[in-house]
Amino acid sequence: MLKVNINGVDFKNPVIAASGTFGFGAEYNNFYDVGVLGGISSKGLTLNEKAGNDGIRIYETAEGIMNSVGLQNPGVDAFIKNELPRMKSLGTNVIANLGGGTIEDYEKAIVKLNDTDIDIIELNISCPNVKAGGMAFGIKGEVAKDIVSKVRALTNKKLMVKLSPNAENICDMAVKCVEGGADSLSLVNTFKAMAVDINKRDIIFNNKFAGLSGPAIKPIALRMVHEVSRVVDVPVIGLGGIMTAEDAIEFMMVGASAIQIGTVNFLNPRAGIEIIEGMEEFCRREGIKNINEIVGCIN
Repeated sequence: MLKVNINGVDFKNPVIAASGTFGFGAEYNNFYDVGVLGGISSKGLTLNEKAGNDGIRIYETAEGIMNSVGLQNPGVDAFIKNELPRMKSLGTNVIANLGGGTIEDYEKAIVKLNDTDIDIIELNISCPNVKAGGMAFGIKGEVAKDIVSKVRALTNKKLMVKLSPNAENICDMAVKCVEGGADSLSLVNTFKAMAVDINKRDIIFNNKFAGLSGPAIKPIALRMVHEVSRVVDVPVIGLGGIMTAEDAIEFMMVGASAIQIGTVNFLNPRAGIEIIEGMEEFCRREGIKNINEIVGCIN
């Protein structure tokens, strides 16, 4: 009923745990069998180990959270040695989310991931490009196309590119990434945002800006997924403020082939299994035998 296929990879259902909100999966196994999920996207990886940002990293807003974690992670080598075997043992598809500060970082990390049995690489192009004055790879379409094409030339793994909503033009960005060799797209990542402490008369985050996620961004994310799914011919994975099965179904109806859940995992550690069960109930109630029937049904 809920089976989907993304780039030749079979998923038992379209519910994927989003990167940065699920660790490497094992912690949530204490709340439910995470093997029921369609897949898990790893904590954001970089070539080398990163300690992350100083100061406040997570800050609640009225309808979501802001994060300035800074891609804290053990690095690709440690991931392959220590975390990947545990992820594979969980019984679901493993997606390796990869970021980098330079194109060279991405290239070296991709080569290391080639020799693993991960199912899909999710290329995070929302990271600062150190050699371009802090500009993110995911802002300008031609810059994104360049990095995607360079990575594509180095791997035979299925390549999912994660788009930033801060792109100059999200549809152009999507098209350029597909031209560069993306097999699928996931969107949206967090929105660039800011918070102020009026008592200290200062900005909350040491890095000034942070990424906003949660229910507040859902209507915008939904619109972007709808737009992008109509200009590319590759699978689109929708994310951004999905809290319930109804939210997930909305994203699929506007064009998403699968969805990712992020912030909700912090609020409700059992969200994954509850959303799957809710989607199953919807299909039974509506007489839907295959969830793919609803993908893109809203024009």
